[in-house]
Amino acid sequence: MSAFETATAVTATAVPGVYDAELHPDWAIHTKPNGGYLLAILARAACDVVDTETPLAVSAHYMRAPDVGPAEIRAEAIRRGRRVSTSRAAIWQNDKPCIEALVSSGPLENAEVDYLSAPPPVIPPPEECVSSETEKFTVELFRNVELLMSPETVPLPTPNGTPTLQFWFRFRDGTDPDVMSLLLAVDAHPPTIFHLKKYGWAPTVELTVLLRGRPAPGWLLCEAATELLSGGWFEETARVWDSTGRLVAQARQLALAGLPPTKD
Repeated sequence: MSAFETATAVTATAVPGVYDAELHPDWAIHTKPNGGYLLAILARAACDVVDTETPLAVSAHYMRAPDVGPAEIRAEAIRRGRRVSTSRAAIWQNDKPCIEALVSSGPLENAEVDYLSAPPPVIPPPEECVSSETEKFTVELFRNVELLMSPETVPLPTPNGTPTLQFWFRFRDGTDPDVMSLLLAVDAHPPTIFHLKKYGWAPTVELTVLLRGRPAPGWLLCEAATELLSGGWFEETARVWDSTGRLVAQARQLALAGLPPTKD
């Protein structure tokens, strides 16, 4: 298995709907597991409990940030259908719920596109882009993920006042992207509000991801943008295109802006 598959694996226990998982430190942001990484773990359990392979839509609420180490996933089938099944899954740690997700799952094919209003952005090729890892933004996740940013949207060290990021994404071990990895790709970037000089921890409160296709091998092209920062809250809208230019994931999240890390 790839590093991502290993790190997001869930193991069924003797109790129906209960799974064990190990939250790996190499997929964290300053010691706390990345939100998109955690979403992939939840999606695996939620799909397994209804005997499907592919999430179609995942909506998660983040109540507290779990620590790296062992965790319990509690999953429940809500409805099994021929085209769409619905289930929920939650990460528990130290007898406390951390994240809960509602998941729609079922067959996902790359059907013909009838309409598209969001073509991929035009940015320089990966070899002409800039690593998102800097002295001011070095996180554990980048041991496994490579993000190369369009020079015009690099937020550090010189923010440009426009909270938009455009970048290439891939796994460092050479693993090609799959549907589950899209859950990470929509949330692997630095906060868009770095461009507004809002630094610090930006914890996700709610994240919804729509999976629109199976990605082709190669780099993923990603864009994330914010429309409103107000009262310490901001949203991010993210889109992911595969190497053929197909739109394969859409996401939207609500997050808190520029907080110092805290313990629950």
